[in-house]
Amino acid sequence: MTPPTKEDLKKELDSFFPSGTALPPNASFSEAAVPTAIDTSSDEEDDDTTVSTASSSSSSVIFTSSNKKPELVWREERGKSVLVQKFFKPKSTKKLLKRPIKMEEVAKHNKRTDAWVVIESRCYDITSYVDNHPGGWLPLENMAGKDCTDAFANYHPASVYRTILPSYYIGDVVDTLDDEPFTREHREIRQELLRRGLFETNEYYYYLKISWLVAAFAASLYLTLYPDSKTVHYFGAAMMAVFWQQLAFVGHDVGHNAISHEKAKDTTIGLMLGNSFGGISLGWWKHSHNVHHIVCNSVEHDPDIQHMPIFAVTDEIFDTDALRKAGTYDEEHKGFWTTYHQKWISPDVVSTFLVSYQHLLFYPVMAVARFNLYVQGWIFAFTAWKQDSWYAKRFQKIEFASLFVFLSWMTALVSTLPSEERLNWLLISHGLAGLLHVQICISHFTMDTYHGHAYNDISDEWFTMQCVTTMNVDCPRWLDWFHGGLQFQIEHHLFPRLPRHNLREARALVKPFCDKWKVRYHEPSFLECNVELVEGLRDVAAKCRKGGLGAVGGFENTQIYEGLQAEG
Repeated sequence: MTPPTKEDLKKELDSFFPSGTALPPNASFSEAAVPTAIDTSSDEEDDDTTVSTASSSSSSVIFTSSNKKPELVWREERGKSVLVQKFFKPKSTKKLLKRPIKMEEVAKHNKRTDAWVVIESRCYDITSYVDNHPGGWLPLENMAGKDCTDAFANYHPASVYRTILPSYYIGDVVDTLDDEPFTREHREIRQELLRRGLFETNEYYYYLKISWLVAAFAASLYLTLYPDSKTVHYFGAAMMAVFWQQLAFVGHDVGHNAISHEKAKDTTIGLMLGNSFGGISLGWWKHSHNVHHIVCNSVEHDPDIQHMPIFAVTDEIFDTDALRKAGTYDEEHKGFWTTYHQKWISPDVVSTFLVSYQHLLFYPVMAVARFNLYVQGWIFAFTAWKQDSWYAKRFQKIEFASLFVFLSWMTALVSTLPSEERLNWLLISHGLAGLLHVQICISHFTMDTYHGHAYNDISDEWFTMQCVTTMNVDCPRWLDWFHGGLQFQIEHHLFPRLPRHNLREARALVKPFCDKWKVRYHEPSFLECNVELVEGLRDVAAKCRKGGLGAVGGFENTQIYEGLQAEG
């Protein structure tokens, strides 16, 4: 079928609007975004939407049955760009407050047991939904009392605005940032990406990736099993490291539902491939990573920068004056409460010593960090019901099975080697795979950190915070395979469901915007990133050594002492 022209689309749209009315500016069309019809109905929700259809491969126009002209906006549904009605009214008005709401009032409802959020100047009381959230309750608790317009748009498909949000709507908010020029302009970047159909996954890109993974895994098995040579066996270990690094990039993509854009399908793919062949729990990773993206580089809330007692990415982790100023320091526990790990973090003799030399320990620790992730995965598998009941109900059995598959084949493979080679094979494969952990750490370790929660006003709204807490890696296109999308961490944090192969196009829009509005956009080379990271760790280590051990209260206040006494 011949794709429709702009004129065909306008005629199609005219049938939905009164004669003589004009489309809103955000409903403009480009040749790269010719709409098409797709099924946007949820597996769990009835679809009461009328769909305007045209034949193409990337976009769709959706309206509700109404005589009133709806306000339209581009959103994403299963990787397709859809032009949809912006706001859907609730079927019942019983919950409506029937008065203007201000952000000051919203901010008071900032708990798991009392959670309001703002989306596109509409307020929703989601308290009863928090524990049923597919992404876990922690992201919602961290966004409670905030304007989460951008976070919501970037983590949810279009259908959620229609099938879930309306029943929680309680009124309009009159003092959001929606009309700020900065806000309007950066949101237009997402609209343009959608108009171009860039959220659609190129399946052939992943066919090539899977082929490459199969080749790397097969090469590792062959070199490890068949040649009667220690050197060749160790080359097999090196190939396994390459396989794990590249597999993790695909796992990262499915973890963000950026391949099929369907949560159940991408999660199943991730479990079957990532868990079974990589040994790292997708459930554990998603549980942690969902929170990280929402509160990136928050001292108290982001698990990705909470690595005590070994690493402290900022001196404010143990700076009592800074913690007191932020209002998060507890005199009794001599530290702060981490909402992710649900425990107190405070410097003791052991952590003070390790952090004092963290710049020297960083690369050796990265070489064995993968073993810790195996442990974390099994812990999550056993405690999933407590940490994320929605996930556990659907995937806990697959978690166990897939992790057991990895443990089985890895044990069998290593056992075929001569006994004197086994430990070396494990250290080589895991040590070289540690490069992945370095690539992850450089994205955030040296960037801005902050206390508490962001998204309070124009100075720390969504777009700005993703940029100042994240860095890119400057590299040529031919090296994109090596970095696996992590070289575009700024764009990824801004648009996490955008397929990896389109992040470079997003960069072409984001970087000029940052230049125009004087927003920090940091993009050093890979070598420069590592230099910055080591220097940053060294500076924090120096401050830790300068503080001495007297400030942490001696051995009886240490985590080791508490462990020996069965405390804590």
